[in-house]
Formats: sequence, structure tokens, C-alpha cells
Amino acid sequence: MPRLTVDNINPHVRAAKYAVRGELAVKSEQFRAALNKGEGGSLPFDQVISANIGNPQQLDQKPITFFRQVTSLLENPQLLEKEDVLINHLGYKTDVIERAKWLLKSVGSVGAYSASAGVPAIKESVAKFLEERDGFPANPANIYLSAGASSGVNTLLHTICAAPNTGILIPIPQYPLYTATLSVLDATCVPYYLDEAKNWGTDLNTIRSAYEKAKADGIDVRCIVIINPGNPTGASLPEEDIRAVYQTNVFVGKFHSFKQVLRKLQQENPGKHDGVELASLHSISKGMVGECGHRGGYFELVGFDPEVEANIYKFVSIMLCAPVIGQCLVEVMGRTPDEFYCMRLLEATGICVVPGSGFGQKEGSLHFRTTFLAPGTEWTGRIVKFHKEFMEQYR
Repeated sequence: MPRLTVDNINPHVRAAKYAVRGELAVKSEQFRAALNKGEGGSLPFDQVISANIGNPQQLDQKPITFFRQVTSLLENPQLLEKEDVLINHLGYKTDVIERAKWLLKSVGSVGAYSASAGVPAIKESVAKFLEERDGFPANPANIYLSAGASSGVNTLLHTICAAPNTGILIPIPQYPLYTATLSVLDATCVPYYLDEAKNWGTDLNTIRSAYEKAKADGIDVRCIVIINPGNPTGASLPEEDIRAVYQTNVFVGKFHSFKQVLRKLQQENPGKHDGVELASLHSISKGMVGECGHRGGYFELVGFDPEVEANIYKFVSIMLCAPVIGQCLVEVMGRTPDEFYCMRLLEATGICVVPGSGFGQKEGSLHFRTTFLAPGTEWTGRIVKFHKEFMEQYR
């Protein structure tokens, strides 16, 4: 039996390139190791800054206390036997303890395998989050929890790419996960270039030209990848760009959900866009969460043939399940602070209001909506009293 060499391994793996963790990243780790050992005297710097990849906590972003306290209780449930110590001496808040208990009840143990597509209760939480974000229903059965968005991309591309002439429209600049995976699958990247003059927005004519050229070259173009907000550009697509992508029927400042825009188009043009298949992905690695190492994410399938979806389920089942701690952090990420506030208000006072996130609000702001139809004024005093106590509790 011959030894493995670089010449006889899978040529598609050999050809794959992943720039953000390529030669430069390897060299930077060598420098870091030398500095840590005190052997970097000849280097003209005393610290390596890893600005090559979105890895916030490596760059001194502090983890969110709520997330870490919840995960500590999930990893060591025996701590819950000493709630008084947690609250009075270790700085744990009651909402941390309540969420950890709920997750443990839903999951059992984070050291056990979950269902292949994810913990059912967490999928229901994700569906609720998507419904509140988009204003349209989401079915937990169409949601798959994954080991970060990268795992979801890998699953979807493995399912879509059937032959070397399978083409995937990829935005350039792009995150190299897509071209690297296509290389491994021996499929074809069909590049379309983002418009730097439009803040790295999409250009409909550019997409159409790339699509038509690929078709003329015998490429079976099966899907378009759109990264929103952009990676590596960071730009968010305006709604008109998203609508333009759908209007071409090429299968597919403020963040706009593609699913939300698709559902609006389907309402405005009954029957016209019903054949669109959309897979949308999200992860705990990006944004304010920054929990890259815990590998949590999800993808939602919209408009897919049930038999195709059954094969996607089969594929994820081969990998058993996503890390359960990562799944739990997806659930923690999805619940908005104003929803939590309103739930506590209801439990403490019996007053039912509506979280502002249900109507749309400026990012970073928190509101709730109440009518002024309830009789009397005593109930407003209850809100004031609750608010003061709430702020004191979570100060």
C-alpha cells in the first residue's frame, strides 16, 4: 500500500485555497509562538495582531456575561444547587438561572447528542425569532441547527453540486469558504463582481451577464450566493437590490432579510415567485455575539422540494448533530432584550404589553408598546414600580 503524498491525495483538496487561514496565517502563528517563548528578539514587533479573520475574542472583545454565565451552568448543572451563592456572591442574575434551567430541561445534557437537525425546542425559538424579524411565519421543521454557518454552507453545496459543470454564482470579493468548498466538490464558481462605487452593492446587469455567459459555456447554474451584510466588505444590501435579485428570476445602511423581501414579492405578485428556493444562514460568530469557538449557527429552507429536504436531513444526520453548546447559544442569541423585559413585566404586574422589536426599531434601542385604553391610572404606577425594581436588579 503506497504512502500518502501530496501528489496522490485528492487533487480537489490540494487545489482548494482558503486565504484567511493560508500561508500568512500560518506564519503569523509561528511568530506568535516565538514571542510567547521569548524567542522573538530579532522581530521588529512585540505582538501579533490577527486582523485576518473575524475572531473578536482573540482581539480582546470581552464575551457577553449573560452568554458565558448561561453556558457555565449548562456545562456544570450542579452549580444550580447553590442559587443563593450564584446570585449573592458570584454576580449571576436570575434571568441567567432561569434561561439555563429552561435550556437544560429542553436539552437534557449538553454532553449528549441531540436530534440531527437540532434540539426541537431551540428550533422553535429560532422560528419565533425569524417570525418576529420578518413578519412572516417560520416552520421549525425547515430549520437546521449547524456547527456555525460554514457547516450549513457545506451541507447545502454538497447537496446542490451534482457534477463538474454545476455552477454557483459567487460574489467577488467573497469569503473564500465558497470557492474552497466548490473546489473540493469539483464544481464551478461563477463570479459576479460587487460594485465598490455603490458601497459594494449588487449590480443587476453584472449578475445577469455572469449568468448568461456561464450558461453559454455549458455551465448548469443552480444558485446564487448573496452575503448580507457582506463578508469581507461589511456592506448591507438595500431592499431595492434584494428585490432586483429576485426580479431577475436567477433563483433567488439597514439590514433587510431576503426571506422578508421574498414573502412581500409573493404577496404583491401571486404565483410569480412561488418557485424560488431560498436557504438563509446565520451564526453566533458574527455581530455582537462573537462566540466563534462555540460553533453555533442555523439555516432555514424556504420553498424546497420535500424530497430534496429529506436528503439534506440525511446529509446532516451523517454528521450526527451540531455541538449542543453552540445550539444553546443560538437560542440565547435569538431572544430580544425587550421581549424578556415585557415577559418579566407581565409576570410581576399582570400587565401585557408588546415588545418594540415586534414593530421594528432602531438597532440598539429598546421599547415596548402599550395602549392607553385600560381604565384608571393605578396600573401605570405598577409599571413605574416594576421598572425601578427591574433596573436595580440588573444594574
